[in-house]
Amino acid sequence: MQPIRIVAIPTKVAEAVRQTMQAPVYGHPAHSEVGAESAPCRHCLRLITPGVDRRLLFTYDRFAGVESLPLPGPVFIHAAACERYPENGGVPDELRASPRTLEGYARGRRLVVREYVSDGNMEAAIETIFAAPDVDYIHVNSTTAGCYTFRIERQDRQLA
Repeated sequence: MQPIRIVAIPTKVAEAVRQTMQAPVYGHPAHSEVGAESAPCRHCLRLITPGVDRRLLFTYDRFAGVESLPLPGPVFIHAAACERYPENGGVPDELRASPRTLEGYARGRRLVVREYVSDGNMEAAIETIFAAPDVDYIHVNSTTAGCYTFRIERQDRQLA
């Protein structure tokens, strides 16, 4: 597989939400709760433990810093500080157990290809998507909830 970079939301975004309890750019209030169901933190890309960990829900633009047209939606992060997922960490193992939709985009927020992964083997889908030469990056979303999880970039193409 070609070298890839896993891009979680920036630490400065997570820290700002924790400090202000507001969504970046939009200013909507962030919601704090101990959730009843598991959800991935979009900063460390680990699962937030249901019934135990406090999480923050806020509005985030998945295209921030990459495209001029926004597409805001809900995301979770741990309420307590956590370390950002390393860009060279490969596909997060904790997120393989739930179905994911991988969307390959060309510049201009143009959706080129979509692959559904239910068996945890995201690498095969990543290879298929990046085989399309006009795909610049991939958004990984929850297939069941439809919300954004993280971005994948080719190692040799820095976007933001």
